[in-house]
Amino acid sequence: MADQDERLDAPRRRFLKGAGVAAVALPLGAGTASAANAANAGRQADIEPFHGVHQSGIATPMQRQSYFMAFDLVTSKREEVIALLKAWTQAAAQMMQGPERAPGNPDAQQAPDTAGDTIGLPASRLTITFGFGPGLFEKDGVDRYGLASRRPAALADLPKFTGDQLVPERTGGDLSIQACANDAQVVEHAVRRLVALAYKLAEIRWAQTGYQAGYKPGETPRNQMGFKDGTMNVPTGDAAAMKQFVWVGEEGPAWMRQGSYMVIRPIRIALEHWDRMTLGFQEQTVGRHKYSGAPLGKKHEFEPLDLEAIDADGNPVLAEHAHARMAAPEENDGAQILRRAYAYDNGVARIAERWPPWRQAMTFDAGLLFQCYQRDPRTGFSKIFENMAKFDMLNQFTTHVGSGLFACPPGAAPGEFIGQKLFDA
Repeated sequence: MADQDERLDAPRRRFLKGAGVAAVALPLGAGTASAANAANAGRQADIEPFHGVHQSGIATPMQRQSYFMAFDLVTSKREEVIALLKAWTQAAAQMMQGPERAPGNPDAQQAPDTAGDTIGLPASRLTITFGFGPGLFEKDGVDRYGLASRRPAALADLPKFTGDQLVPERTGGDLSIQACANDAQVVEHAVRRLVALAYKLAEIRWAQTGYQAGYKPGETPRNQMGFKDGTMNVPTGDAAAMKQFVWVGEEGPAWMRQGSYMVIRPIRIALEHWDRMTLGFQEQTVGRHKYSGAPLGKKHEFEPLDLEAIDADGNPVLAEHAHARMAAPEENDGAQILRRAYAYDNGVARIAERWPPWRQAMTFDAGLLFQCYQRDPRTGFSKIFENMAKFDMLNQFTTHVGSGLFACPPGAAPGEFIGQKLFDA
């Protein structure tokens, strides 16, 4: 058994040795990188930067494919957690440069360092975003890594919301990674490589893939219910708005400033039930016209909601519990979040229906991998969702089946690893 463990652990040890995990740097020297960039100018548009003030994959324009995974740490050693984060940082920086190249002189007696499934594939705008869950700081009352006193107040456990049917196997996690790219094989490769580096240090807790329709930049994609999804969002190009609503400021601990807090929740949607509803009912439920995306009573998608408008009979044009109204900043003391949600489809499963006759039926196990970033979840997601969970008209079609909360630290500078300032004390 020990020999088997050594064989399984060999690729991780070779990577750590070859990467020089203490010095997180890109694999190319400055001169080589300059020459490569000049020769591949067109390819550079396919590459997202890894190093920077903020982590990639938060304000980055959304890609078409996503792979989220949460982990439970199994090591009890602080130095091994640091080594893992160093290895992950190095691997992420390398993979985001793409493409993977075949080794010049492979050793047939050794397991390959990577699967080789992305050899020749472009980076496809790959981003990798890392998060720290509450369990990194304290778990079951134990301060495993001497970090309990450094847990941010904003990383408070989410409250239990009305209607939650959270499955433990799709909830929580000590660490998280999310790979996003325009190629499904690229995101799977990235996650598999990071999982291999975590061998014997962290175990998979839950995961969910996601996808987004291939709309042109600037267009709002449609979700599985057929409505444009993301019209009302924090504009990532507005630095003032991002500072106000998304990036952690001076109120947070030094190690989290310029980072953000991520809430992620798989939401199963009763698609068959929804598809049987009339168009008028669907639009009243959402509060927008299905095909234009405009607020009810208006013509253009980005026209502001008129929460005071009434129809000829004196009824609100936008129903009291319409989804768009309940999510509006005006109804939530100005609270806003940066939504970055993907659709998911896990095939079919036997599920208890939420409408008469409340039978169990084999139906789509599909829905929305809801994800949002904010400066503080208590004044962001929780503030907005508390009333939505009780009264949103969409609730008759949606069920929150999982949940995660993660502190996503700021980006790493060259030579640093993700979250380094948390461990520097």
